[in-house]
Amino acid sequence: MRRAAVSIPSNLAEGVARKGDKELIHFLHIALGSLSEVDTQYLIAVRLNFTEKNDSIENLLTEVKKLLLGFRNYIDSKK
Repeated sequence: MRRAAVSIPSNLAEGVARKGDKELIHFLHIALGSLSEVDTQYLIAVRLNFTEKNDSIENLLTEVKKLLLGFRNYIDSKK
């Protein structure tokens, strides 16, 4: 879960450092995939009773997804 969580900003940084918007969007999609991994691993942890359901965590996951999708849509609209 930690590895997937660290992958989100790492892929953003790598995408921004690339030359074009096409590559940035590619790395935004990778970051979204990592966010989905974190979300899935959180849900599994809750179902297996490794942790309790936490609305703050779920809200953060939703907010990060909205931000990533909004950023992707913004970059896409500049074409």
